[in-house]
Amino acid sequence: MYSILVNDSNEYKIDLSKSTNNLTIDGKLNDTVFHSEIIKIRDGFYHLLKDHKTYSLEIVKHIPEEKKITVKINNTSYSLSIKDKYDELLHHLGLDSLAVKKVNDVKAPMPGMVFNILVSEGQEIKKGDPLIVLEAMKMENVLKSPTDGTVKKIAVTKGVAVEKNQVLIQF
Repeated sequence: MYSILVNDSNEYKIDLSKSTNNLTIDGKLNDTVFHSEIIKIRDGFYHLLKDHKTYSLEIVKHIPEEKKITVKINNTSYSLSIKDKYDELLHHLGLDSLAVKKVNDVKAPMPGMVFNILVSEGQEIKKGDPLIVLEAMKMENVLKSPTDGTVKKIAVTKGVAVEKNQVLIQF
């Protein structure tokens, strides 16, 4: 049993029985899903043929540790969050926060120069908040927080060159 949340609004319960090869979506048997053909064009790009209609499918972003994926089907984006029976059990028991990987620091994804620091020590931040602007190859890259938390230490200063994997901020 899987729970798939599409675009943070529509949730579907999917059950695939391996023994009978049946698929149910929200409790309704759906036997037409398996009558489709998927052809890999190249990494992240697929061609789908279903019910004599063709679709272009692109995997835009995949975050396996969060079980999230963003796909584009015929240039329309869909964000999917997937939960299996174990995720549902952890949520039911109130232990789902323990399953999240703890992030203690933000490291430089590439060598560059610290162009701007957007937070201060002791500041409360949310996942996705901008932290630092890193300039690399004449491009400004905004590094965002991978988690909610409090900035414990800023390990760099504005205008300083950093190496790949150097710790920038600690939570």
